[in-house]
Amino acid sequence: MKLVNLTSVCTPVKIVGDTNADVTGIEIDSRQIKEGNVFIAMRGSQVDGHDYIDKAVCQGATVVVCEELPANIQENVTYLQYPSTEEVAGKLATTFYGNPTKRMKLIGVTGTNGKTTIATVLFNIFRRMGHKCGLCSTVCNYIDSEPIPTECTTPDPITLNKLLGRMADEGCEYAFMEVSSHSVAQKRIAGLTFAGGIFTNLTRDHLDYHKTFDKYRDAKKAFFDSLPKDAFAIVNADDKNGMVMVQNCKATTKTYSVQSAADFKCRIMEESFEGMVLEMDGREVCVQFVGRFNASNLLAIYATEIMLGVEPQEALVQMSAMKPVNGRFETIRSKEGVTAIVDYAHTPDALANVLSTINEILRHRGECWTVCGAGGNRDKGKRPLMAQEAARYSDRVIITSDNPRNEDPQEIINDMLAGLDERQTRKTLSIVDRREAIRTACMMAKPGDVILVAGKGHEDYQIVMGVKHHFDDHEVIREAFGLNPSEQE
Repeated sequence: MKLVNLTSVCTPVKIVGDTNADVTGIEIDSRQIKEGNVFIAMRGSQVDGHDYIDKAVCQGATVVVCEELPANIQENVTYLQYPSTEEVAGKLATTFYGNPTKRMKLIGVTGTNGKTTIATVLFNIFRRMGHKCGLCSTVCNYIDSEPIPTECTTPDPITLNKLLGRMADEGCEYAFMEVSSHSVAQKRIAGLTFAGGIFTNLTRDHLDYHKTFDKYRDAKKAFFDSLPKDAFAIVNADDKNGMVMVQNCKATTKTYSVQSAADFKCRIMEESFEGMVLEMDGREVCVQFVGRFNASNLLAIYATEIMLGVEPQEALVQMSAMKPVNGRFETIRSKEGVTAIVDYAHTPDALANVLSTINEILRHRGECWTVCGAGGNRDKGKRPLMAQEAARYSDRVIITSDNPRNEDPQEIINDMLAGLDERQTRKTLSIVDRREAIRTACMMAKPGDVILVAGKGHEDYQIVMGVKHHFDDHEVIREAFGLNPSEQE
């Protein structure tokens, strides 16, 4: 591609050099630069890309996109100066990769909880109906059947557009993407064209980054503000922020609810640890998902199917065949009759939702155990809240490590325990070693009891003192239950 094609999309405030040059790629990581690439110098919270301009040029970059021109201007290198490289990175990337979201329908899912389930189930449903699809998810990215490992909910703008470009080039008709608040605030999705957006709910999370709840909410809202007029927005009417999301939205707006009047409605008719019977818009459907929160997620999925032109009956048939997403209310049963549930719940609200569901099904016919922790180098304010929710809804609680990252695991546990009163403390243990904590719960639980192992879900690693180790809650539970790796019951 000619550089002039990129500058015509985002006009620089200053150009030094030739804009007729050919560019072979676009990167924000100087280590990835190859001959003829564009290097975008972005300012991060810990690293400033401007410090790596010389390295990028040595690696072969022939174009540098920056906010400040370097002191040593190199010959045969073109410099494009912009007020904010963060603002233009996504737009330059999507142009370089052929505007992929104008060649397929991109659906974004945002909110605190439920993003992974909704995006993944939609991906699986539309593939099952014969469509070639892409997925950008916390668990794994996919180009149809090809898995692409991921390290964050929404990738950086270059990685994201490269992935979307491959999807479009390989004939994907739809792409379903989790849209994190970080990705909106950091303009990672700038330049993308969304055919639809879904809002799940909003509770406390990521305040270590956003600082205030209002800024976190506004980041989510900005996604809906940017939707084009010919798109659709589907919002959860049961969340008080649902209608806030679409106050300035130009897209067609639809609501869904499991509690009140809405465009799409649902109620739970029967429920067990194996699944639910739902009445959805006047029709009954059996699903392999559990919990009011999942009824809400499935209703959002149904509404999206309808907005994308699927017939209601077909939408429900496809939904009934779907299974829970990895690490989302997954059940493992011991031979003695103890049920363990692995769930990604890592916010106070998500933990309360999962535990409420467990208690509704248990109905005091067994005890509810919770094994949970909180992540290091993240919002410390939610640590005591996590412990409080666990103690409020559980008969027994074991506070343990999650991903301590670079913090002392015991200090994180102490922050959680500080939120408990005397009565709650009496039913709570603290065990730093997560493996030992899970084993203890599995050993002490009796037939008929349920153990929730929360916080990590699909993750197969643990980060302790900055070192990443293999760790999978599923594996530890099966080992403690004396099951073979593939055994579920």
